[in-house]
Amino acid sequence: MTARGGAGPDLGDLPTGDEKVAMVRGMFDTIAPRYDLVNRLMTFGLDGIWRRRTVSALALPPGSVVLDLACGTGDLCRLLSRRGLRPLGIDLSAGMLATGRAGVPLAQGDGSALPLGVASVDGATCGFALRNFADLPTVLAELGRVVRPGGRIALLDVAEPSNSVLRWGHRVWFTRGAPLIGGLLSDAPAYRYLPRSVAYLPPGEELRAMVARGGFSGVNRHLLMGGIVQLVTATRVGR
Repeated sequence: MTARGGAGPDLGDLPTGDEKVAMVRGMFDTIAPRYDLVNRLMTFGLDGIWRRRTVSALALPPGSVVLDLACGTGDLCRLLSRRGLRPLGIDLSAGMLATGRAGVPLAQGDGSALPLGVASVDGATCGFALRNFADLPTVLAELGRVVRPGGRIALLDVAEPSNSVLRWGHRVWFTRGAPLIGGLLSDAPAYRYLPRSVAYLPPGEELRAMVARGGFSGVNRHLLMGGIVQLVTATRVGR
């Protein structure tokens, strides 16, 4: 799991750099057709609640343009639209974009080089993808570039509970139950990677500092469901 202190994450034999980009793209192309189904089963439907919380945390007025980074099949895009916001989705995986039915503007792209202009969106969301970027600091800096001053971001991802009992139960499910469901319904190697990918996430305070260095202030990290999920929110600095 994620290393604590200043040593950074212990990635073991997990891929990095261009190798990680290629692996992540191919993996999500493969699992796209049943991605939503497996998500619902693995989280007992709770992922929908967490995504709605993410949209609410933006606190943006209707009509605001919101980038959904790593949009996948468009779950967050659909929720954003229902709130009267104007989403646009970007994802590395062409397979995920082709599977989606969000009915909003979509583009294939890398989070470290977004095909958007400076201060061109009012906010941004990202659901369960921070650990899949090869260069998270650069991605956060790109969000700082494209989100207008005063705009908002809400970043949702997994976490690890601090309570020892919850942490044990979470690890058992995340390392055994979830990969079993994913292997039966989709692609087994992809869902064996899922629990290991948590190692890419920096510790909470380091993540908050990383977001701040990307050009954001008021960085908050909210732990949901006893700490199995984290929601990071922040406001773009400047006027």
